[in-house]
Amino acid sequence: MNFTYFQTIQRRPLHHWFFICIVLFPGLAAAAHAPADSGEKRYTYEKGMMGSPFKLVFYAKDDSLAFRAAKAAFARVEKLNEIMSDYLDGSEINRLSATSGSGQWVPVSKELYEILAISQDISAKTDGAFDATLGPVVQLWRHATRKGIFPPEDEIRDALNRTGFSKLKMNPDGYKVMLTQKGMRLDIGGLGKGFAAEEAIRVLKSFGIRSAMMDAGGKIVLTDAPPASKGWKITVSNGSDSLKTMELANVALATSGPTYRFMEYKGVRYSHIVDPKTGIGLLFHVRTTVISPDGTVADALATAFSVAGIEKSKVYLKRFPGSKVWLVEKQDERVANWNMLE
Repeated sequence: MNFTYFQTIQRRPLHHWFFICIVLFPGLAAAAHAPADSGEKRYTYEKGMMGSPFKLVFYAKDDSLAFRAAKAAFARVEKLNEIMSDYLDGSEINRLSATSGSGQWVPVSKELYEILAISQDISAKTDGAFDATLGPVVQLWRHATRKGIFPPEDEIRDALNRTGFSKLKMNPDGYKVMLTQKGMRLDIGGLGKGFAAEEAIRVLKSFGIRSAMMDAGGKIVLTDAPPASKGWKITVSNGSDSLKTMELANVALATSGPTYRFMEYKGVRYSHIVDPKTGIGLLFHVRTTVISPDGTVADALATAFSVAGIEKSKVYLKRFPGSKVWLVEKQDERVANWNMLE
């Protein structure tokens, strides 16, 4: 496992603060521990994965257990990346995309089937505001962003014609998937990190670890509160100067916004989040934070609600029990703020 390890001892009381708006640095990977009243120690491990820093914080009885648990959790994320990454030519999801239009039912791994099933469910419940078949449009915008050139209208139309979650068919008998139109390409970046965070936490639990946090590039999954505390203290931002601090446990949280990833063309800023209906990056979205019982759902809803906007999201939210939203939109000088986290 390629991460470094060091130890520090905190002699003052621990404060469990995590800022999901903070910029972490890829390549910085560390583990540390400090005494806790329960007899367990606090450990932190960090590793660059899926293009983002993945940070594990948890409490365990000894160094050996902590190291083995962290190693296994990160190994699980690496395995999922080999399955789900559309950046890897040989990944399972790219091999599946290559079969589009063939008319064949393709057996896939349980993991890929599961995440696609979650994606399809969310697509149906948000009227397509989230769509894992948006790959052709995402690829087009990635290229345009690198070149700094707005995609031509005919290319946007062509890419959109090869998308649509109704064109993704699933058969639970043998975990089979069919992509019905040639040229389709799957992209599950909108929920992959949340899924990976959930799986990493599942691994930690198998080692008997009860109190843990996995921050997968801003997609956070939390279990029991740290010893002698009510919850993990998480601070979120609305994208400007407003902050909210919460004590949370046994929930997941995800934030989406164009703060660091966007394209500016002729004085207009387009978000990296693309509207599945128009094929164009969002214009008015500032920041969306979602709290849900599950990390995969929280990750996907942060994207879906960003696309749908406040009014439609209020309707869609009723279909996701236990979820809360903080959504900020800005058009010209008018700011709309829907905050259920107050």
